Amino acid sequence: MHQILEDLTWRYATKKFDSEKVVSDENFEVLKESLRLTPSSYGLQPLQFVVVENKSIRNQLVAASFGQAQVQDASHLFVICIEEAIDDALIDSYVSAVIDTRNVDPERIVNYANYMKKIIGEMTNDERITWASKQAYIALGQLLHTCATMRIDATPMEGFDADRYAEILDLKTKKLRPVLVCPVGYRHQSDGMQHEKKVRRDADKLFKKM
Repeated sequence: MHQILEDLTWRYATKKFDSEKVVSDENFEVLKESLRLTPSSYGLQPLQFVVVENKSIRNQLVAASFGQAQVQDASHLFVICIEEAIDDALIDSYVSAVIDTRNVDPERIVNYANYMKKIIGEMTNDERITWASKQAYIALGQLLHTCATMRIDATPMEGFDADRYAEILDLKTKKLRPVLVCPVGYRHQSDGMQHEKKVRRDADKLFKKM
């Protein structure tokens, strides 16, 4: 079996973490860099990743996660947020980064910048939220694969009260909207789900040749 397939077969949505096991600082930096390198539409990355370390705060978040203890027991907790201020300033910041990083003549990129401003500027607020949320899911997928490669467990979560998260973490003042939650760490030996076979649709039902 190819190593990538072994990694993806190994991973599962961990139901119980071993709270005594902690992801090393070195490995956690790799996870962070993986998220920083995640692809996004236009390269704009309208995201921020909130890392919740405070155990007292994480305990509050369990209740806002419908009692899912992984939020408290995991080594680290990522809250993947989208930025609500998706505007010309975000695009200008990205363009400046391109100019500085690639030593590009500003005149070469001005048309592309204006194109992005036009496309995003014509979106409704709901459309911007939907668009940005899709970028969050791309980041989550990259995080899950990186974790699997490093044999770090993770639990992707949509089941949480976003409004309560925003209140507990004071995200509204930062103009951030929580979209996804992902505890990471190491599975507890008593978590029976780690021994269950994956249930997925057969390939012939998923792939069609045209």
